[in-house]
Amino acid sequence: MSHNIAYSTADKADVLAYLGSNGNLSGDQRRRLDGMRKDARALQDDLDRQGVDWGLSIPDALDHLIAGRTDSDAECAGNAYNSALQHIIDHNASDPSQLGTYSKPSTFFGLVDDEMRRLGVPADLLPHGYFYGGLPDDFPYVPYSIDGYPAIGHLPLAKTKPAADAYRAVLDRMDPDFRYDVQELIDKLDFEHNEWEYATKNVDWYTQDTLFFKLT
Repeated sequence: MSHNIAYSTADKADVLAYLGSNGNLSGDQRRRLDGMRKDARALQDDLDRQGVDWGLSIPDALDHLIAGRTDSDAECAGNAYNSALQHIIDHNASDPSQLGTYSKPSTFFGLVDDEMRRLGVPADLLPHGYFYGGLPDDFPYVPYSIDGYPAIGHLPLAKTKPAADAYRAVLDRMDPDFRYDVQELIDKLDFEHNEWEYATKNVDWYTQDTLFFKLT
């Protein structure tokens, strides 16, 4: 089964504000929450049509996150919590972009990490580490999906240029099987850095600081 990697940019504080808020939200945040609940219901309806039962519905998982809890004992509760959290991210982030579709992304990027590590790329910039790294450290714990997907990763926007530069420096020495995908990643990180740098300097209201990855 293939898995897709997409990404969007957001201010992590905007996402974090919903977790444990118990509905203590501004008018704009409540409007966004209404949209999250609508999308959560639509995705749950689609899972129901497929006969997929995680033991916890996505709308209920969203309510749990708003209440500041992730204590469901359902075997696949992590799947529902991660899906619900992705709705929170989506409604506070830029439009999503696609990195690519892979048959075994964890295996592939694990090998990319091994190759980059061998060539001296710093550990905190290795792509598998941030694709599958979960949420920022100041977020509450959210259980992992039972089968690894859906999953959420993140990379601070301040690290997009250091990562792209580090990959570019070793690209010609990498296994040719990895070069196309790494070049695609470099191009996307360069673009996100340039957008972040411009907006930070020129847009008063801009506060985005995190690149969130969505693996489904």
